[in-house]
Amino acid sequence: MSYEQADIFVTGVIYLGAILVLLLLGKLVYDKRHPGFVLEKELFERDNFALSLAVVGYYLGLVFALGGVLAGEGVDLTTDLIDIFLYGGLAIVLINLSSILNDKIILPKFRNEKEIIDDRNAGTGAVEAGNHIANGLIISGTLNGHNVDLVVALAFWSLGQVALILGGIAYNRLSSFDLHDEIERDNVAVGVAFAGVLVGLGNLVRLSVTGDFIDWQTSLTDFGFFLLMGVVLLPVVRILTDKLLVPGATLTDEMVNQEHPNVGAGVLEAASYLAASMLIGWAMF
Repeated sequence: MSYEQADIFVTGVIYLGAILVLLLLGKLVYDKRHPGFVLEKELFERDNFALSLAVVGYYLGLVFALGGVLAGEGVDLTTDLIDIFLYGGLAIVLINLSSILNDKIILPKFRNEKEIIDDRNAGTGAVEAGNHIANGLIISGTLNGHNVDLVVALAFWSLGQVALILGGIAYNRLSSFDLHDEIERDNVAVGVAFAGVLVGLGNLVRLSVTGDFIDWQTSLTDFGFFLLMGVVLLPVVRILTDKLLVPGATLTDEMVNQEHPNVGAGVLEAASYLAASMLIGWAMF
C-alpha cells in the first residue's frame, strides 16, 4: 500500500467514524422524540414489525442525508470534519422535523405513534419509513455541493416538504379509495404503495437540487420541472403498471378489494414509482 493509499484509507476511516457518531446522535434524538416507548423493548421483546419498518426507514434516511454531506469535495481534514458535524447535525434536525410534518399534514387523521406502537399498524410504519427515506434523499441533494448555503438548503428542503404533501394529495385524489381510511384499517399494501410514492418524489426532488447553487431562477425552474414530472407521472406509471406488468388484474383491486390485501401488489406499485423516478434522472442528466 502506497503512502497516498494509506492516507486515503485513514481519512476514510475517520470520516466513517464521524458518521457513526452522527448516527448514534440520530438514535438519541429519535429516542428523545418518542418517550412513550423503549425502542429496544418494542423491537426485540414485543416484535413490533410496524416500528421496525419505521426505524429502518429512519436510519436509511439518515444514511442518505449524511451521504450527501460526505459527497462534497474535501478541503482538509479539520474543515471537512467541521462540515460533517455541522451539516450532519442539521440533517438530523430536518429529518426529525419532517417526521412531525408527516404526522400532522400528510397523515393528519391519526397519530402515527399510536398506530405503530398501540395498533402495530405496519401500513403506517411503511409510510413513515417512506417519508424518512424521501427526506433523506431530499436532504442529500440540498446539502450536496461546494460551499453549501444554509438559506438555500433550508429553502429547498421546505419546498421538498411541499412536494411530498402535494404528492400525497394527488395520490389520494387519483385513487378510488381513501388513503387514510385504508391505512387506518391496517392495509399494509396501501401503506407500502404510498411509501413508494413518497420515495419516488423525494428522489426527483434530490435530482432537482443536487449540486452547486447557480441562481434562484435556474434552481426553481429545475425544481418545478421535476415536481411536475413526478405529479404527472403518478397516474401514468400506475396505468402502465396495471396494463403491462399485471394484465388481467388491477393493483387497486388487489390492494383494497380483497379480504386480505395483497402486499405484493403494493410492493409492485411502490417499485414502479421508484423506478420511474430513477429513469427520469438517467434520461434527463
